[in-house]
Amino acid sequence: MTATWPDTSRPAEATDAIRIEDLHKSFGANEVLRGIDLAVAAHEVICLIGASGSGKSTLLRCVNLLEPISSGRIRLLGQDVTAPGVDANLVRRRVGIVFQSFNLFPHMTVLRNVTLAPVKALRMPKAEAYALATELLERFGLAEKRNEYPDRLSGGQQQRVAIVRALAMQPQIMLLDEVTSALDPELVAEVLDVIRELAAGGMTMLIATHEMGFARDVANRVCFLEEGGIIEAAPPAELFSNPKDERTRRFLRRIVEAGRM
Repeated sequence: MTATWPDTSRPAEATDAIRIEDLHKSFGANEVLRGIDLAVAAHEVICLIGASGSGKSTLLRCVNLLEPISSGRIRLLGQDVTAPGVDANLVRRRVGIVFQSFNLFPHMTVLRNVTLAPVKALRMPKAEAYALATELLERFGLAEKRNEYPDRLSGGQQQRVAIVRALAMQPQIMLLDEVTSALDPELVAEVLDVIRELAAGGMTMLIATHEMGFARDVANRVCFLEEGGIIEAAPPAELFSNPKDERTRRFLRRIVEAGRM
């Protein structure tokens, strides 16, 4: 796989946008992911919930090939991206990821932050990249900030720019890793509204979040992780109102007691 991805010369093995099979990931003696199995259909939104350290972020990083897996298999858009010889950079052009830290280039304007990757990685003509960036910035209420530098923006605005930057690569799958965790509470809503719009538009998304209300509103399914495994997965109405596993019930009780649900 050296020229394009997905490799359309080969028949797809599955119709799911994401299929994770018996995924294990260890850092030395510390096994962080312990046999994850998960399928995400095209246009589906899956929210991952669980305490810090449960493996949510590591799972997303493995899906985007930022972390090499220890064993198992990950298929994206029907093709095995954990097979030998896969070009991770080609995969990442179609699988966007946004972290809780904004990671914007401080010496570049918003417009330059958004257009850099399409021009450099996709070889998109500058005029086309700037037109796409302008359209996305307008869509998410950032048009007037296009010539500002990141330090002139609020945290919520910076996170929205980070999401727009990922969208400018025109991904087919989006991974979102606790994108509101670094924000003041009053800025959380504006970022969640952006994600709701993406969900309504049919973007396939795998989202790690501590925002239980948001997960209940936007997800097709919610997966509860503990100690590197998916303990329970169900539609949000079912998981939040009638969890089957005692570990899920215990986690949700703590969330309610903390006033976060």
